[in-house]
Amino acid sequence: MTAATMAAMNNDLSAAEAARLLNVSLPTLYSYVSRGLLASVGNGVSRRKRYPQEDVLRLAARKNDAKRGGQAAVAAMHWGLPVLETRISHMLDGRLLYRGCDATALAASATLETAAGLLWDDKAGDYFQQEAPALPPGLAGAPDGPPLARAMFAMAMLATADMAPSLPSGPALMRILAAALLRTAPSILPLHLQLAQAWQADAQQTELLRAALVLLADHELNASTFAVRCVASTGASLPAALMAGLAALSGDKHGGGSAAVRRMLTQALAAADARGAIAAYYQTIAPQFAGFGHPLYPDGDPRAAYLLDRLSALSPGHPHLAAILAICATASELLDARPNADLALAAMELAFGWPEGAAMVVFALARSAGWIAHAIEQAASAALIRPRARYVGRHQRD
Repeated sequence: MTAATMAAMNNDLSAAEAARLLNVSLPTLYSYVSRGLLASVGNGVSRRKRYPQEDVLRLAARKNDAKRGGQAAVAAMHWGLPVLETRISHMLDGRLLYRGCDATALAASATLETAAGLLWDDKAGDYFQQEAPALPPGLAGAPDGPPLARAMFAMAMLATADMAPSLPSGPALMRILAAALLRTAPSILPLHLQLAQAWQADAQQTELLRAALVLLADHELNASTFAVRCVASTGASLPAALMAGLAALSGDKHGGGSAAVRRMLTQALAAADARGAIAAYYQTIAPQFAGFGHPLYPDGDPRAAYLLDRLSALSPGHPHLAAILAICATASELLDARPNADLALAAMELAFGWPEGAAMVVFALARSAGWIAHAIEQAASAALIRPRARYVGRHQRD
């Protein structure tokens, strides 16, 4: 027997040893091999198979993890089971509810400030009756950049400030965030009017902005909100938690959805064959990340339905808007999927001539209300969010 063979055998287990480690019978061990869950190897000397120790240990770890709910945790990280408790928002029967109130019903007349008060403590307190805050030192003179970058810069400058996770600081942070996103001075104007002024929106557009802000104020435990809660659970400041949310929102698979939809709409509008352009576009990107479908809304995203219904009512007087909505309908038919909120935001941005990236600004400003609610709820729990990882690498190296 060669030295190499001896070395390999030292890291291999007999059937009895492998079965003992896995706490199974020999027939079950052999079934693992037949099902491809475990490899068996010959040693070149006898006909008896041996089992790589590393593979056996990895399978044992997975079995034990499954018993402790590890597989449920994996499912939870992929649109599965809930992983923490909240009183802030949830989805029920295709509806989005803020503390039990239907978000689409609120969107008919509420402002983002009203929605924020509901999300924060359900006491209907008006936290926004205060003077406009000052911009963080250095932000006014900072080099211009994308709105999200300016917003993260503003939160970073405030992250070390003595600003505990408390509701009274929420309105100041939202107003500073709006100023950073729009490159304006902080204002006590309602937040939807601040957007409307910056983009010269008419009365109908302003109403759509107001409704969109309410509809996007929170969405349970999405990626950015989970990032906010993780940071808040460490005892970090509220601006630091918001900065984490903004960072997560910057990703193409989260806040970047509206930009992806805008690219599709622009290409389809310019193409001689709009249907072909749409089909070609969605060969390069998953529809879920570019305006269509949502795992939590099998029957359609109610936020998108609300905004698109109102856009449709405006389309007879806006040929460009009508053309955009026709592209949206064609894409929905082609993909056999219903629109999500990203599509509605992108359609508004493009149809009304708002600055490119306006949809992201609406999203970030709206969601800051929910982030603050979640950060404060997490801080109040005094629990550190510290999930466990299931190790799948080498168990032992010589």
